[in-house]
Amino acid sequence: MIVGAHSIIYSRSAEADRAFLRDVLGLPHADAGDGWLVFGLPPAEVAVHPEQENDVYGFYLMSDDVHAFVADMAKRGVACTPPRGLGWGILTEVSLPGGGRLGVYEPRHARPTVPKRARSRRARPTRRSKAGPRVPGRKGRGGRRTRR
Repeated sequence: MIVGAHSIIYSRSAEADRAFLRDVLGLPHADAGDGWLVFGLPPAEVAVHPEQENDVYGFYLMSDDVHAFVADMAKRGVACTPPRGLGWGILTEVSLPGGGRLGVYEPRHARPTVPKRARSRRARPTRRSKAGPRVPGRKGRGGRRTRR
């Protein structure tokens, strides 16, 4: 049910940082409304580090159906706040075992596409040819000699 993640960078110069992400790093983006750019990222991972305080993050998981997510969590004995509609999505907070809360939302804003490079790497398993590497100047597929 989790379909992605939404990380937030807090900045005193948000416009400049958005321009850097768009123009310098070349990240794909979508206008979520009023020029507010949301950037696509390649597949990501998350780690949990020990900390003395909870709720020190700016991280949300995204779901394709928050109400179904909350129902599923309830079946598993995990508490969530009631989903509430906001302009940018439907938000719930799931209680974590360590006492913190993690936002999970169903986005209503435009979503950028996944970069093709990241998508193609995950979609195609690597296969090795039995014939070995291609040899320059030889005809045929995969370096195999062709029979006449």
